[in-house]
Amino acid sequence: MTYIETIGANAKKAESSMRGITQKQKNNALKEIAAALTANTEKIMAANKKDLENAEKNNMSAAMQDRLGLNQKRISDMADGVLKIAALPDPVGRVLGGRELPNGLKIVKKSVPLGVVGIIFEARPNVTVDAAALCLKSGNASVLRGGSDAVNSNKCLTELMRGALKEAGIDENAISLVEDTSRETVNQLMKLNQYIDVLIPRGGHSLIQNVINNSTIPVIQTGEGNCSVYVDASADAEMAVNIADNGKTQRPSVCNAIENILVHKDIAEKFLPALQKRWQGKVKILGDKRTAQIISTDGNAEEEDYRREFLDCIVAVKVVDNTEEAIDFINTYGTKHSECIITKDLASVEKFQQRVDAAVVYVNASTRFTDGGQFGLGAEIGISTQKLHARGPMGLEEMTTYKYLINGAGQIRS
Repeated sequence: MTYIETIGANAKKAESSMRGITQKQKNNALKEIAAALTANTEKIMAANKKDLENAEKNNMSAAMQDRLGLNQKRISDMADGVLKIAALPDPVGRVLGGRELPNGLKIVKKSVPLGVVGIIFEARPNVTVDAAALCLKSGNASVLRGGSDAVNSNKCLTELMRGALKEAGIDENAISLVEDTSRETVNQLMKLNQYIDVLIPRGGHSLIQNVINNSTIPVIQTGEGNCSVYVDASADAEMAVNIADNGKTQRPSVCNAIENILVHKDIAEKFLPALQKRWQGKVKILGDKRTAQIISTDGNAEEEDYRREFLDCIVAVKVVDNTEEAIDFINTYGTKHSECIITKDLASVEKFQQRVDAAVVYVNASTRFTDGGQFGLGAEIGISTQKLHARGPMGLEEMTTYKYLINGAGQIRS
């Protein structure tokens, strides 16, 4: 049995044993994990420091280093997130429906775990904890494969979580880390159908496409966010500046940050100079010809720029004639993640919300709220940009499926 097959087999065995554990046992394990993270903050930061030093040597961008970095507050937030998950209702065992047939058969539809969940993600150590905790609460075993950039951080975090599982009397293989980050190993992981029930990629375009194109395991597509904000003609210009600024600069390296700004021609001369003044050179603006006629830009916005997930302080701007043009642009260039309209016009709101094809559609609010914690779901496994079986922030409920339980009294089919 190969290295990756051993991990898969151990995870499948652990997942089977987890079907019998109680809600109290799961919550106790989560509390143990939170306590272990808090008690070992210095150890975690020391491991993360190695990753950051390697990142600097490898010329990783400042935005990506921000995603990789852990400090005392971020570790405390991770621990708090685990406790919030523990406090949420158990998603397993919910009765979703039922009926009694004329022949007396009683049918109950009940929520159950997905099984073994494989998560492939990039240099974000917080995903290691969020994903493992969500899987544990929802009764799933997790096989985590983080990027090589975060390998030291991920090893430390996983070691602490596995130790917490043992303390709580749960098979430690309910949380596993693929420490070998080679391409060969990830390719083997994507073919591990006999052990892994679903695969969730979380990262940039190339990672997600690699998994979609090469996995033989069912995939839930998450993460890639080419998000836009459209400033309609009737928008409050000050509100629009605040929302665009927050959507781009509050944390530019995440998937719910905006990458494109669409501006109605009738408000462009008021909004664009105000936005540029707010940024004062902090954000690189790529614009179309109409934008360049109003403000000084840092370059022309080409078609490929409108498709890019910059994950940095760069934005592509386009002046449009009407709401229909903005909607067509978003449906052409967007990744079905999060889109926003800023407007006072009810007709524009209805048209935008009805016709924009995205998991989350905002009116007069920042796209930065697309987050499991912000939605009250606890942490999230990722933002699903597809339509089966989950869409938007994937919290606990999205980490379950269902089965039918049939009770009879000797009925046979004629």
